[in-house]
Amino acid sequence: MNRVVKITGIGSYIPEKIATNESFSSHRFLNEDGSAIEAPNEVIIEKFKAITGIQERRYLEENLVNSDIAFMAAQKAIADAKINPETIDYIIVAHNYGDVKVGSVQSDTVPSLASRVKHLLQIENPRCVAYDMLFGCPGWLESVIHSNAFIQAGMAKTCLVIGSETLSRVIDAHDRDSMIYSDGAGAVILQTVDEEGGILAYETVTYTKDEAHFIYFDTSNKKEEKDNTRYIKMYGRKVYNFALTNVPLAMKSCLDKSGVDIKDIKKIFIHQANEKMDEAICQRFYKLFDMEMPEGIMPMSIGELGNSSVATIPTLLDLVYNNKMENHKVEKGDHVIFASVGAGMNINAVVYKF
Repeated sequence: MNRVVKITGIGSYIPEKIATNESFSSHRFLNEDGSAIEAPNEVIIEKFKAITGIQERRYLEENLVNSDIAFMAAQKAIADAKINPETIDYIIVAHNYGDVKVGSVQSDTVPSLASRVKHLLQIENPRCVAYDMLFGCPGWLESVIHSNAFIQAGMAKTCLVIGSETLSRVIDAHDRDSMIYSDGAGAVILQTVDEEGGILAYETVTYTKDEAHFIYFDTSNKKEEKDNTRYIKMYGRKVYNFALTNVPLAMKSCLDKSGVDIKDIKKIFIHQANEKMDEAICQRFYKLFDMEMPEGIMPMSIGELGNSSVATIPTLLDLVYNNKMENHKVEKGDHVIFASVGAGMNINAVVYKF
């Protein structure tokens, strides 16, 4: 039997603090040019919910930073895998904005978050290599792809892959898009094992000619602000159209490489960016095979957890794998697709067999 790369441990950290849509009722939302939005906040919020499917999101406790929750998720994954942390060959932490303390305008990335996680885990082995992945929202999945390459090349046997983000610390309160973002962390242990399945195929693409700045950093929509603090921004319509055009193609390419029949796919774990967008992506993916999207194929957590960037897929996977999401589960032998899209603009996909 071939040695394959499989997930042997899963863990996540989902903050307890809930921010409902109603908590944005008193915000002063402005257009990009600083002009007032004519509609009342109640209308803005209701339209937002209809488009994104988000009713509430999670925000991190004020005394914690990103590397803290990355560590907490890692602890759970290590315990689930029942391994000695000293045997880990690589620690890869996917994030985008480092550690941002409450009230700070500065992102802290020195040392790397991966180094901080290794320190918090108290791993002494110097051959446990720790580094960060900056790849937009697809960063966690790209780290999984890196780990697969390391293991297949004989450079590693065990990898810890974490996706962790605190987007609540980098949002502009005057931007409607601020309601999308949330915080969280998810982690997996990847190992080489004597089994069937595991990672069967992957696909990664980067579009930059016209698309590089669809998601970017810029100053507040409130133009009278005196400081130069910058916040996460995006051209929502451009991102939406880009994703609908290109993500289904990457998913199809990945599935074709795997040799798995589309009818054998049990679940699609897609980056929780926007409920309507994710549904449209999967519908277009199935149309490439002249099929309708099967009911129940796509578990969704964005309605309650929001968009936590690199953390959305691993936290969703943890919920489904541990039977914490109603009407969704995965079992040994199931084929699934992981897919993500985000700043870069980057897209990736993985076909995996449990």
